[in-house]
Amino acid sequence: MDESDVIKRHRRRLFGRIRSNFLTGLVVIAPIGLTAWLVWKIIGWIDDIVLPFVPFWLRPDQYVGFNLKGIGVIIFLIFAVLIGWVMKGIIGRQFLTWGERLVDRMPVVRSIYNGVKQIAETVFSQSDRKFDKVVLIEYPRRGLWGIAFVSTDARGAVRDALADQGDMVMVFLPTTPNPTSGFLLVVPRADTIELDLTLEDAAKLIISGGLVMPPGKADPVVVQAAANMTSPTGVQTISAER
Repeated sequence: MDESDVIKRHRRRLFGRIRSNFLTGLVVIAPIGLTAWLVWKIIGWIDDIVLPFVPFWLRPDQYVGFNLKGIGVIIFLIFAVLIGWVMKGIIGRQFLTWGERLVDRMPVVRSIYNGVKQIAETVFSQSDRKFDKVVLIEYPRRGLWGIAFVSTDARGAVRDALADQGDMVMVFLPTTPNPTSGFLLVVPRADTIELDLTLEDAAKLIISGGLVMPPGKADPVVVQAAANMTSPTGVQTISAER
């Protein structure tokens, strides 16, 4: 092996290490940077909405000489706590009842308010009405399986209409990569297979299209590929296997 071949080999190793370090750094920086950027944007968005309603003389930036990011968020949190405290009282409940009666007399406003209220109560309610299990169901035909969330047992008119079908459950089958859309299905409980997955892990799996596996359950091939990528000699190892 002459000197030029040795130099080329060292260069390939050097570039391989640089690329491996770059990819590793990118994997670490991207989630942190994206999360920080998103939180910063949300804080700025809330500030832009809340601060115009705050009197000029109450804004802290008028006294410190620069814009304080997040003041609007703090004011909004305090305001939400105060509203919740007031509405739990007798006067607050009566005022809320009177307001809802007034809204019920407005055709278009009534539909929007009731829809938003139902969504808010479902999302922020502290009750047990939420997805609690991740299951597999055969959809859209036998032999094809989809990941779904069990919402509740079949009740009311749905249960009465399917009384002869046995124990039925209502499941939400989300779509990829947008899990907020999907299908509400009523299926026999016996046709569901419960998965040992948390709701968060299942959501990651659905959003990524199957690429992000739950911790501890990743494919050994994927684990080996990740190890090769982060290894200083990952380029040589992969090329040798080929």
